[in-house]
This record gives sequence, C-alpha cells and structure tokens, in this order.
Amino acid sequence: MAAAFAAVCVLAPLVDASDAIAAGTIRVVLYADIGTKYKSTVPLVTLQSEQGFSLGTGSAPLLNVPAKAQARASLDGFRVKVLETTLWTEAADAAKKLQSTSDKPQLFTISKNGAKVYQLYTGVYASEAAAKTGADRVAKAGLSIPAGQLPVVAGMKHLSAGTFSSQDGAEAALAEYRAAGLDAWLVLPAGLSASTPYSVWVGEAASDNELAVLQAAAAAAVPGRVLVTVDGSSSALIVRQDAGLSLSSEVQAPHYLLAGSEPKFIAGGNDAGIQVTEKSKRIYRGNMELSSLNGSLAVINEVSLEQYLYAVVGGEVSSSWHEEALKAQAVAARSYALSQGTRFDVANVVDTTLSQVYNGIGSEAPSIIKAVDATAGEVLKSGDKIVEAVFSSNSGGKTADPSEVWGNGGKMFVSVPSTGDTAAVVSAKKWYSLLLSNGVSGYAREDNIKLTGSKTAAGLEYATATTKDVNIRPLPLIESSVSGVGKLNPGENAVVLDIVYESGSYSWIRGPYTSAELLKSLQGKVTGTLPSSILNLQVTQRGPSGRAVQVKANGEVLKVKYPDMFRSAFNGLPSTLFDIVPAGSYTVLGADGATASIGSSTSAGVLSATGKVTAGGKGTVVMGMDAAARVVSGSTGFLFVGQGYGHGLGMSQWGVKGMADSGYDYRQILQHYYNNVTIVKE
Repeated sequence: MAAAFAAVCVLAPLVDASDAIAAGTIRVVLYADIGTKYKSTVPLVTLQSEQGFSLGTGSAPLLNVPAKAQARASLDGFRVKVLETTLWTEAADAAKKLQSTSDKPQLFTISKNGAKVYQLYTGVYASEAAAKTGADRVAKAGLSIPAGQLPVVAGMKHLSAGTFSSQDGAEAALAEYRAAGLDAWLVLPAGLSASTPYSVWVGEAASDNELAVLQAAAAAAVPGRVLVTVDGSSSALIVRQDAGLSLSSEVQAPHYLLAGSEPKFIAGGNDAGIQVTEKSKRIYRGNMELSSLNGSLAVINEVSLEQYLYAVVGGEVSSSWHEEALKAQAVAARSYALSQGTRFDVANVVDTTLSQVYNGIGSEAPSIIKAVDATAGEVLKSGDKIVEAVFSSNSGGKTADPSEVWGNGGKMFVSVPSTGDTAAVVSAKKWYSLLLSNGVSGYAREDNIKLTGSKTAAGLEYATATTKDVNIRPLPLIESSVSGVGKLNPGENAVVLDIVYESGSYSWIRGPYTSAELLKSLQGKVTGTLPSSILNLQVTQRGPSGRAVQVKANGEVLKVKYPDMFRSAFNGLPSTLFDIVPAGSYTVLGADGATASIGSSTSAGVLSATGKVTAGGKGTVVMGMDAAARVVSGSTGFLFVGQGYGHGLGMSQWGVKGMADSGYDYRQILQHYYNNVTIVKE
C-alpha cells in the first residue's frame, strides 16, 4: 500500500484540467533526470512485447520490433570504450566486475577484419570530462584488458558514408569499412525521405581533432568512398548488436542508440503493452517516448488517463476491497493526476509515491477497471479548480491538518476522525510485550504464548510459551534480518506488560535508537547546531490531530523545514503521530506537581522481572496511574510508538475501506475526507 506524496513535497497550486492533460492522455516518467524535481536514471532500457511494435518518430516509424523479440535503447553519448576482444567470456567477465560500480557496462558485438569482436563500454556520461574521469576509474578497476589496450573516451562525432535507398546498399558500404578494421554502423536517420531511408556512419570521436584523425584513416583505408561530418543536431537511430542481455551466456538483441542533439523516438503501436525489463519486467499500456534529458536517457510512458488509473488504483489499494472504496480511490487518483499540470516539466507525474504508484498492467484487475469506468470523468472540485486530492495509507485514527504536514493545503483539508483505519488490523496478529526472568524484555506473537492464570503482586499476568524456544523479538513484528533478544520455553514464566497489534500501517513501534543513531539521521534535516549527545528527547507541541509539530532535544527545539520532515529526521518513521519513550528512564510526577526523571540505576521502588518490588536495576518495570506498564532497561535510547502510515493529509486509504465496509458510498467517503468539495463529471 503506497501513499501519494509519501516523499517530501509541497502541494502545487491548483490548475485547470485543460491546462494539465490534453486529449485525455497523461505522461508518466519512468526514468529521467529532471534536476532537483526528480532523478531516476538507467543507462539503457530493454523493451519487449507479446505483439510487434514500432520504433520511430511517432508519425514516421523507422523499424518494427517483432513479437516477443527484445530490443534495447540508449543514448548516443559520451562513453568509455573499455576493451575489445574476440572472446565473449573475456568481455563478459570484465562487465560483471563493473556491474556493481557507478560505471555501468554495455557489451556490443561487431564484425571487423572478418572476425566477430566484442566491445565493452561504460556509460553514458553527461559530459566528456565525466567520461574521462570514468575512464580513469575503469583503468584502476582491476579488469583483465588485452595487451596494448587502454580505456578511452568515445563520443558522438561521426562520419557519414552517405545515404542509401536499400539496406543491401548500406550493408555493402558498411562491410567495406569493417573489413578495414573500422567501427561502422547502419543508421536510420529520422529526417530522410522514404527513397533513401538508410545511412552508414563511421567512428565515434569525442572531439574534432579525433574526428579529423579518424577521417584521414578512413580515407586511406577505403579510398573509393567520401566521408562527411555528420550533423550532430539531426536525430537518428544507430543500429548496433547487443551481446550483454545476459552475462552468464551470450544472448544478443538489436540495440538502438538515440543520436542527435534532441533525439525523441516513440516505441508503441500495439494493444498488448510494452514490457520494460529494467522496471521489474512490468508491462505498460500506451507508448514509450525515448529521449535525452540533462545528458541521461528519459523514458516516458504516454497513456490514456483512464487506463493509467486502472494501474494506479490497483497499485494503491487491494482489488479485493469493496467497490465503493475502489470508486473513492479512482476519483481521488483522477483528481490528483489532473491537478498536476506539467509538474515534472516533460511529464505530468512520475511512477513512484512522489506522485502515485504506477506499476502498469500487472496492477490491473476486473474490479479495479469496473470502479474506474463507473466513475469515468469524475473529479473533486473546490470552486472551479480540481483538488489535488492527496491521500495516505493510514491516518492512524485521525487525518492530519495542513499545519501538521507541509504548512499548506487550503480549505479542502482539515483534520477529521478516521475510525475506519482500524480495518488495517482486523486480521492482524497480536503480540505480548513480555519481561523475562533474566530482565530481558521483548515481544512474542499470540499464537506462541498462553496466560498461566497467575499474576504478580502488582496485578500483571504471567505467560508462558506453548512451544519450545519461542523467539522473543525486539519489536512486535518478524524481521528475518534482526535477531531475537531471548527465548521462552514451556514452564518458564514471563510478565505480561502489554498486548499490542503487530507493527503495521495502523500502529507501530520503532527503535530504540541510540543518541548516535538519531544524530546521524538528523544531519542535514534540521537547521542549527545539533548537540553532541541527546540525553532527552520530547514532543513539546502537537497539532490538531495530535501529530508532532515541535520536538526538543536536551530542551532545545529541533528546527525542521516543515513538521512532516520529522518522519525522515528520525530514521524514517511511518508517521508523525508518535510518542517518544526513553528506554533507560521514566518520569515521576510528585504530589506537588513537580516532575523528576529517574533512570534504571536510581534507587526507587519498582517491580522487577520476578514480580517483586525491588530497588531498581536492569529489567525493572514501572506502572502509570492507568496501570500501563513498561520496562526501564539498563541502556539508553529512545523508542518511537506511533500510529498511522504516511503524511496523513486528505484521504486515508484504510479509513476508506472501513467506511465502505460499513455501508458508506464513495461520494459520502470522499466528502468526509475532503472539505468543501463537490464531485463533478468533467
């Protein structure tokens, strides 16, 4: 379950839908470098479809990719040519070593001098300087490079051997240059007429001086042909053969380099959708636009808005939810999408929680499609503007006020009860908070524990294990990467301190975090000087819903840009609806109203792990006036105990489920979570 705007962001100004998305389509960033707004890049993409698809300029397809065939695409940019060898294993082994580095490998094959040759590159790099730095790194990477070779920078300057009316004619010219040992490729220029659709380009120089040297060498090697410098602004597809689809065994596929100063090509033209291997093999409806942006490959999915929503609603909530819940999500998601305008410059949205989760056809389901179709065109409006209908996974029982999140949001967002959020724990396991006889405390799941029927002097119940070696875990959830803190066996008693739900979207526990861990997480997220050590950490101010809007460390305010930033500041907490519990101390309220902080080593009458009153120490238990009990450990640190998942502003997805299950329709649900809005069919 994902939440729109789960990442750091601020609500955008409301815009007219007509200005946001034209002709009923939406542009979704899968990969792009959009500067400070968004960055997620890959050196290449691998495309495939159950049906054939075209690749070209949209109005003029340049080639067709057969059904089920793979095709790769990357930019014709600055690269490092690492090595050249006749042995695939030699090139593949070097590529494997580079996979985990920042210099991403690309492996091609070509026929030169009558022999099959493998060429290993890294890149693409944003500039020649960056490529030179990359070449230096690669040279020191400990690769087995053939004698006499060194990593060198390759660029986008090419020589053209002319245009050709047939592929056979182009292949003949191509063969001449390759027979002379030169790199040359078949090219499909975007701007050529149907009578001369092919060209041949020679070389990949990084500078004009290198290009001049290349031209002299090519003229001497193939004197019968004239080479001219390629216009670098013209778009074209350079056809290469990829030999790196697998580095375990040789698998080849066509690889198209997008050449030109502003290359833009469209892959699409079928109903089956296109699979993007690098996106976990997800399949997307519509077309894929491949272009260059800030020196990186940009991949943008252009798809109809309603088909986009099929995947978004399915990516955000379960297809098994009540129809009214799915309808509410569809209207909210449509409103959110239409409110974005060109927020990401070249696109309307991205495919992550920075916008809305969009995982393609695999997220679709008949129930989702039915709900989207049933609400087709319906949006939330405030006045004449479409509402940016943000939502989160679970508001923890009460949605956030704008002042508790980003400080803006207008009159459409107010804090409202969200009792339906408990739908998230209807089937959740409960966990016992236990204190073992050796003073160790932790949690055990209810199906491994039973009550003995006896109690401590303070009225706390005893429990024992129902099976051998029950793991006592530090938090109420199973984490395979985290070791247990102890074990409990049948016949051994433990004191029951509390019973809680398994940590999830409704309620959770995180920590304990040491002072050092918190200081590391706070770096760069708060303004001002941090203390050398955190001895005291308290929520000192809360907003209308109870979310933390001010936190003090050692009595000093931790200043953040906006309150929701406390989530990332404290090691990525699920929400800001939390309490901070010091692990090694507790606060006593005296009869005179004064408070005092007492540590586990302080002499005070407390309940020990044996159930007897002692003078303190490791594993001591304190009880409040409400009979709630907790352990004061012998160590320092801070536990965060909270509710909710996400920023909490606007619609709570689990709350929607709860309301729908209770008989509310989608219009009632939406008007509960969004204030002063109307539902309009556009």
